[in-house]
Amino acid sequence: MEFPLTIKDFLDRAVNVYPERVAVVDEADQPAPSMGSLTYRDVDRLARSQAVALDDMGVPVGGRVAVLSQNSARLLISFFGVSSWGRVLVPVNFRLARPEVDYILQQSGAEVLLVDPELVHLVDPDLPVRTIVFGDTDDLLWNRTGEPRHWPGDESAPATINYTSGTTSKPKGVVLTHRNLWLNATTFGWHVGLNDDDVYLHTLPMFHANGWGMPYATSAMGVEQVVLRKVDGAEILRRVQRHGVTLLCAAPAVLTAVLEAARDWEGEVPGRARLRAVVAGAPPPTRTIERIRDELGWEFIQIYGLTETSPLLTVNRMRAEWRDEPRERQARLLGRQGAPALGVRLATDPSGEVLAQANQCMAGYWEMDQQTADAQVGGWFHTGDGGVLEDGYLTIVDRKKDVIVSGGENVSSIEVEDVLLSHPSVREAAVIGIPDEKWGELVTALLVTDEHVDESELMQHCRERLAGYKCPKRIEFRKNLERTATGKLQKFKLRQPYWRDRTVQVN
Repeated sequence: MEFPLTIKDFLDRAVNVYPERVAVVDEADQPAPSMGSLTYRDVDRLARSQAVALDDMGVPVGGRVAVLSQNSARLLISFFGVSSWGRVLVPVNFRLARPEVDYILQQSGAEVLLVDPELVHLVDPDLPVRTIVFGDTDDLLWNRTGEPRHWPGDESAPATINYTSGTTSKPKGVVLTHRNLWLNATTFGWHVGLNDDDVYLHTLPMFHANGWGMPYATSAMGVEQVVLRKVDGAEILRRVQRHGVTLLCAAPAVLTAVLEAARDWEGEVPGRARLRAVVAGAPPPTRTIERIRDELGWEFIQIYGLTETSPLLTVNRMRAEWRDEPRERQARLLGRQGAPALGVRLATDPSGEVLAQANQCMAGYWEMDQQTADAQVGGWFHTGDGGVLEDGYLTIVDRKKDVIVSGGENVSSIEVEDVLLSHPSVREAAVIGIPDEKWGELVTALLVTDEHVDESELMQHCRERLAGYKCPKRIEFRKNLERTATGKLQKFKLRQPYWRDRTVQVN
């Protein structure tokens, strides 16, 4: 016998097994009235009410419902209230500019937009989309009675369309099916040891690859989910302490903020020896991994994936075989992106690009047939990342387009950044190639540092740890570096001033 795998399964299990458990602790400080603490019975009731409201609005099965919101209980409920009855949720990055939001709403064909009151200014009122403002006009979503219109379920149907960060071009809508999301959530939960004793903190923006699938996986296990609206290192520590948080997902930049806040924390850092921090979004420096494990006492787990892969492709977690290794060696082993997750096949092509086959790989890009075909040539998803597979583990060397070719030698910007970030005065680093008549591309470091460090000290630090051709030939100090909402360096923006007048973006 076979039955369709749909994301409704996760909430159904929660309400059947853990109906009176606290499901969500909503953000208290937000412009819409907080929903407070909700049980899984409450979440199920609200999701059904939302589905009935969409029925009454005439949104058909397959219709797109966009949501533009910071992390909130309303957003979390919408993962179920929209997709569980056959409609397609379009979570929108709340850090985008208005033209980018307009583009996504139009390109996705969204019929309804749910928006946080703090973000209404990002929405063009002339767009042909019905807009419902959370906490203002959203009563009609949460007070409906009766049962939603029956949907028999189709695991191949789109459940969400998640738009890529757009670091190199206009965002593309990644179509993720119920099957994609179901298998990603269950595999992810299994690899990180998710259980019904956990308490999960939503530090990760839920719009990003559907919170990596955690809203689904945690719900199925009756996990208490604590909503964090805006990232703040000290506030993360306070919530870990207040709620007994045992699991969170975050980009390295978020954990760096926690590390900074921990310096001023009085008493033992909360979560020590019991909190698992799952990290992705950018390869973390070795020193950051060491600090997370030693200063916070948190378990460090690294994953790798993309929006197009739901996102899980690899997992790197401490192994028994590594326990006798020195701590620095352990951190370097954990610094690899990881071994393929269950059901994932990885390979590299002759250029070094990482290729993937997995049940959680996307159905395609929304209304972009050529881009879909280009990304899936030969039955493999082409990640665009350059990597090396060794001893069963993947190490990302660089984005293929980020490899710096200087004097005929390939330089991995990630390797140089890792060395620079091992200096105690360097807080952020981005290494790029800029045009140079002699070398083709000049290895250039853009740094955020403490005030007392100078260029000569940093140059010497690199010379002691890197081959000469890899060392930065130029260092510029910045107050901040451009990043996406998920913590990735926006290197295309950092490069623009140097390459602006050139038609070819390599030299």
